[in-house]
Amino acid sequence: METRTENTPRFSIFRRADAPAYSETECIEMVGLTDIIENGIARAGEAGDSDGQEVRLLFSMPGMSLTYAWFKSGFPLPLHTHNADCLYYIIAGSLRMGTEELGPGDGFFVGSDVPYSYKPGPNGVEVLEFRTSDRFDIRFLGKTKVFWDKTVQALKAEHPNWIGQPRPSELPAGV
Repeated sequence: METRTENTPRFSIFRRADAPAYSETECIEMVGLTDIIENGIARAGEAGDSDGQEVRLLFSMPGMSLTYAWFKSGFPLPLHTHNADCLYYIIAGSLRMGTEELGPGDGFFVGSDVPYSYKPGPNGVEVLEFRTSDRFDIRFLGKTKVFWDKTVQALKAEHPNWIGQPRPSELPAGV
């Protein structure tokens, strides 16, 4: 069990509007990169993957972090792992994980180094990610060019749907 230090907050307020994008933090590190994976990530970027997602670090302290993620409809989240346990809670929208359809109020737990992926539903999905660490890694498991070709193709196919797409939490009830 991690011990409290004088740098550990005893009380803190955070706001999504003030939360930095992951790209502005050092909380996550890409590991296990190969030339194929690096090339695939670069091609995904060129295909507009950043337009289909918003990932922000809401809160972080030694031993825990909270992330807000919004993935737009059909965003092809590549199979990956993290080296920290993570509990996911769906606040709006829906996702498909394997044969399971999950919606608001549902969630799932993914242990450290367990591979996972999910596909956002027709209105996208907003999730909160509770992690047992303030620093963690991401390891993409798509190791072939064919895997990344399919990911990039899916990004290009879904990208037009993302222009002006509202967050699921902003949609009228029942939509």
